[in-house]
Amino acid sequence: MDAKAAARERVDVARDALVDLSHRIHARPELGFEEEHAARWTAEMLDAAGFRVEPGVCDLPTALRARIGSGPLHVAICAEYDCLPDIGHACGHNVIAASAVGTGLALARVADDVGLTVTVLGTPAEENGGGKILLLERGAFAGVHAAMMVHPAPLDGAEPAMIAFQQFDVHYRGKAAHASAFPEQGINAADALTVAQTAIGLLRQHIRPTDRIHGIVLRGGEAPNVVPAHTCARYVVRARRLGELAAVREKVMRCFEAGALATGARLELANEQLAYAEVVHDSAMAALYRRNAEALGRSFPDLGATKDRFAASTDMGNVSVAIPSIHPTIGIDSYPAVNHQPEFAAHCATPAADRAVVDGAVALAWTAIDLAADPTLSARLRERQA
Repeated sequence: MDAKAAARERVDVARDALVDLSHRIHARPELGFEEEHAARWTAEMLDAAGFRVEPGVCDLPTALRARIGSGPLHVAICAEYDCLPDIGHACGHNVIAASAVGTGLALARVADDVGLTVTVLGTPAEENGGGKILLLERGAFAGVHAAMMVHPAPLDGAEPAMIAFQQFDVHYRGKAAHASAFPEQGINAADALTVAQTAIGLLRQHIRPTDRIHGIVLRGGEAPNVVPAHTCARYVVRARRLGELAAVREKVMRCFEAGALATGARLELANEQLAYAEVVHDSAMAALYRRNAEALGRSFPDLGATKDRFAASTDMGNVSVAIPSIHPTIGIDSYPAVNHQPEFAAHCATPAADRAVVDGAVALAWTAIDLAADPTLSARLRERQA
């Protein structure tokens, strides 16, 4: 039996267990850095398959590293398993985790035969916290030549647009007063935020089409007859590349400064998150993945000029800047339900999502096998890491 057939057979044997893992994670959503059950269940399946499993690596309790094989080409498979607040697995990280485990099981069967070292990394807090960035900085990807994962979406995509991202909180501190009897004694922090949001709305016509600005109000005041003394908002800025992010962020910060200047409230910046880089897809690896996914019956629609319109962000971007990587999307037949909707969460535990778990595992495993079998590509990956 050749390596690809053996890898697929291993996934087929494990299909029910992989789907069960996906459904268990889906049924018990856990926020970033709190994925205790998902991390444990992932580690248990890999341990049972013969991997050397290290839980809590890099001082992150819900991260894990599982390794098998001793070949010259070292491939890392990333498993995400955190959820979104209130709407659970509306980005389908249960599918990501299960497909990553499936890829690991498939490659464990053939790793030494084809010349691979395989690491499955449990990467917490993709949605809010940048777990992969912390793992990268702390050495979890050391020695890795190529990194890969698949992400559920309405459609399959080999090289989806993934742009740079940063999140932060803004606080305005004003002065409370009776809103009717003594309004002149107050400093309205809610007004400061309103001014800032109006300025951001006007700013949108003067930013690049590839930039994004969006946010929510976390605190707007306590009572309508009290001048709000404290308001808070959480905002995200995005740009096509990390190098362009600072410019749009500076413009947005001037809008927040305008709110403070107009009202006399004090502006504070807090909870500034690690900046996510854009995903730099390795085109040769992406082409191999697409060919393998198509061999499984998957199709990749041509989005043409609209491709960059459907841009999201991920901490896999920082990994891709450091290590040749791919981050394809795998369709779960959900449209018109799309990522980050409750309806999409419901689609992530359906037969179509279960098929994505299996297809994603096989396509990634076949891609890793192809990388090891191509002497030119394998040498390039090893030389870049060196």
